[in-house]
Amino acid sequence: MRIDAHQHFWQLALRGGGWPPPSLGAIYHDFAPADLAPLLGAHGVQGTVLVQSLPSEDDTQLLLALAEQNSFIRAVVGWTDLLAVDAPAAIARLAANKKLKGLRPMLQDISDEQWIANPALAPALTAMVEHGLRLDALVLPRHLPALLQCARAFPGLPIVIDHAAKPPIADAQFGHWREDMAQLAALPNVHCKLSGLVTEAKPRWAVEDLQPYVAHVLDVFGAQRVIWGSDWPVVDLAGGYGAWLAASEALLAHLGQQDRNDIFGLNAHRFYRLA
Repeated sequence: MRIDAHQHFWQLALRGGGWPPPSLGAIYHDFAPADLAPLLGAHGVQGTVLVQSLPSEDDTQLLLALAEQNSFIRAVVGWTDLLAVDAPAAIARLAANKKLKGLRPMLQDISDEQWIANPALAPALTAMVEHGLRLDALVLPRHLPALLQCARAFPGLPIVIDHAAKPPIADAQFGHWREDMAQLAALPNVHCKLSGLVTEAKPRWAVEDLQPYVAHVLDVFGAQRVIWGSDWPVVDLAGGYGAWLAASEALLAHLGQQDRNDIFGLNAHRFYRLA
């Protein structure tokens, strides 16, 4: 079974002028389940993980409603204010919905690079562990040291790094990304999503541009902790669903069939505890 472990829906009228901006014409419109379903059918994807893209509990409730209405949505990764005084209660309330499998603070938009290592998050992160939720880490390379502190402090919290932390592929650079990802991968509770890479590459990207970064992710995490996702519809900014899936298949072609099955679906099943 193939699972797309990272996709979004949105209605611009409900986003209050939030991202995406009008300048991103390819994705500056509404995206709904009826838009994604044909792509899933065309590419043999049986289910998805629907991920928040707005820091709003109201938006999370809308996503959960979509999951109830569309059986291909196997899980929702939502949002709540993890620093709020009542965060544990809010987490318990959200976790009562069995489709809610994780939470995602939008770390890349928070100015404090150390935010995820704040000791004040302990009650919320403890509540996430108690309710069996996962943490999706929307980070950039500069956030990885703080994420490492968090992952070490909460070894019982399953964490997945979205988009492989968005390495500087367009510049063909690594910086500290390579070493920081290796340190995180040494922790068994940390996983990595193979998603969002083409939007970090140069506009006319080629599979060869992505290969060194994917190779490093596979080397340090192993095939059992890498999870494939499309990042649709954002992927439409850099070639679209089919182009990214074809690139992913090429990048993983050297692996055995079981490893490919794991990355394209079974790991998502295990990580998010999908029904």
